[in-house]
Amino acid sequence: MAKEKGRKLIAQNKKARHDYHILDTYEAGLVLTGTEVKSLRQGRASLVDGFVQLDGHEAWLHNVHVPEYTQGTWTNHSARRKRKLLLHREEIDKLEAKSQETGHTIVPLALYFKDGRAKVEIALAKGKKEYDKRQTLREKQDRREAERTISAIRRKQRA
Repeated sequence: MAKEKGRKLIAQNKKARHDYHILDTYEAGLVLTGTEVKSLRQGRASLVDGFVQLDGHEAWLHNVHVPEYTQGTWTNHSARRKRKLLLHREEIDKLEAKSQETGHTIVPLALYFKDGRAKVEIALAKGKKEYDKRQTLREKQDRREAERTISAIRRKQRA
């Protein structure tokens, strides 16, 4: 079998980018069972309620939904079990120090395969206030309108 190359996205947490200011991102490996890997290879996972908790100098991923593998037997995994993250000691220490500050949390942004290995992109984030969320939406809408106007002008120029 040929070795996988590149990055294959499994799941993204778009809501996290809406709800939080992303301060810093990290790539972490995951400790998974065989049926979890097979389920992820089918492209089935959800990061919506996920969060990272640091416990005894170890990072744990909580509430990430990886559905049970359909062809699995009694060795199947539970869908929302906590999973250990593989990070360097310095990264864990940095995250531990920063997450102690008020309003900071660690959220998963993406789950993907990189060169055949399951990885998760986690971010140190600070919660947005309601007016920040509205401001972000307004900026996004303004950007879209500007792009539409520019493309309409270009179409008229070509015709």
